[in-house]
Amino acid sequence: MHPRDQTIFALSSGRPPSAISMVRLSGPQAGAALTALAGRVPAPRMATRASLRDGSGRPIDDAVILWFPGPASATGENVAEFHVHGGRAVLTALFTALLAMENVRAAEPGEFTRRAFENGKLDLTEAEALDDLIHADTDRQRHQALRQLKGMLGERARHWRAQIIDASALIAAGIDFSDEGDVSSELVAPAMAKIRTLLTEIEEVLAAQGQSERLREGLVVAIAGAPNVGKSTLMNQLARREVAIVSPHAGTTRDVIEVQLDLDGYPVTVIDTAGIRETDDPVEQEGVRRARARAAEADLVLWLVDGDSAAVAGGGAVPMWTVRTKIDREAHQPEAGGFDFQISASRGDGIKELISAVVGFARDYFGSEEGALIGRERHRELLRGTADLLRRSIGAIDKCEEFVAEDLRAAADCLGRLLGRVDVEDILDKIFGNFCIGK
Repeated sequence: MHPRDQTIFALSSGRPPSAISMVRLSGPQAGAALTALAGRVPAPRMATRASLRDGSGRPIDDAVILWFPGPASATGENVAEFHVHGGRAVLTALFTALLAMENVRAAEPGEFTRRAFENGKLDLTEAEALDDLIHADTDRQRHQALRQLKGMLGERARHWRAQIIDASALIAAGIDFSDEGDVSSELVAPAMAKIRTLLTEIEEVLAAQGQSERLREGLVVAIAGAPNVGKSTLMNQLARREVAIVSPHAGTTRDVIEVQLDLDGYPVTVIDTAGIRETDDPVEQEGVRRARARAAEADLVLWLVDGDSAAVAGGGAVPMWTVRTKIDREAHQPEAGGFDFQISASRGDGIKELISAVVGFARDYFGSEEGALIGRERHRELLRGTADLLRRSIGAIDKCEEFVAEDLRAAADCLGRLLGRVDVEDILDKIFGNFCIGK
């Protein structure tokens, strides 16, 4: 039996115990499951109270049920929902009753969304946006995921693909009428004009490629410096809780400690690294090695020095801010020369200014998410491939129109893979429908 002929179910709400749990079914047996457990199938999309009983007639729970007949459902199939009390025993009894039914099984991860995709309810970019929305930690990530879920990239890709298919049809017709020079040129010229316009649009999207992808991944800020300069204390100030051990003894932090923060809606991962110094301790040596490696991979490094140290020049590939710490221990406020910031992590002096600066850095780093469409490496690679093929087709137009047609077919295929929809019949339908070749 094909998996799509089976009915799947899963807990679609939070982990029990909870006040209410929602169990969803999708597939051809969803209506039969409702009838078997609740005694009836309620009116479509109307919440209905029902007493659920298992196959032996024993009560399971007093629940609310809903019925969404396909194709007007989230997956495009018949869908049923059971809203039950969220105790583990209730859910166990309900799952046991469902598993006893023929062709009903537990869903695999992502299987509901996959069925929605297979039934044309959403394309791949929207499915990925749904995953991003579920895992969004900040308001800006949520906003971006919602834009993608509305099909912002998918709509553009569908429009581009339709234009490429139009141009392919014109090129194919030009090849068929190649013996009639005027007719051929009249068809090829508008096709190549479409392609040049499309290439410009795709290149503009690629130029802003990093913004939404970076917002999805987050900004990484590494706190680095010599041992015992206040790195862990600053980490705790930023996290507003004790996530790192604070000790007057050098070399306390032996490994990399990470904490995820929401700074003005921007996702920021702050890393507290081991103090960088020469040491004979093999464990501390490994911590220093990891600290150097992690700082090299960061997007911004806060290099901390205490009152007795000199500022360290940056000059590397990663932006570095020098931060003078422990200014509360000095009799007079020190001069700011050579340092980007001066703070007292224990007392809080200068922390607000440092955080504001990091937020400003994040704002510049992420850019405006309104114009950014690319959220994943898969999107970027397929759009790059599409642009390369369009560029190649433009270069081949004076050499061989058959090569142009093949490049355009491959470009449409790239966009089809972006959306998860590849249909070679599209070009044929366009050719025969619009040009009536052979008449």
